[in-house]
Amino acid sequence: MTTMTIPQPSISEDDPYYAGWTDAYEDATTLTLDHLKVRVALHADYHPDTLYILGYADRVLELRFAHAAITAAETELAHTDPADAR
Repeated sequence: MTTMTIPQPSISEDDPYYAGWTDAYEDATTLTLDHLKVRVALHADYHPDTLYILGYADRVLELRFAHAAITAAETELAHTDPADAR
């Protein structure tokens, strides 16, 4: 039996899309979703690199979708009758 090593995709530090995505990922640890949305708008108006803006905005959209999914699941659980769960 042989083992095969699958190469991991390399993310270049020079790629502006992933630089924007990474910055949004790091900002999400200290900022709220509302703050991140404001930052996306500011980057869209003032940042010179479109790919950086797209990467940042993509990560913020991922966070918004995750937040919406979690909220929907928690709302469903909150409105479930405990007698129906048996």
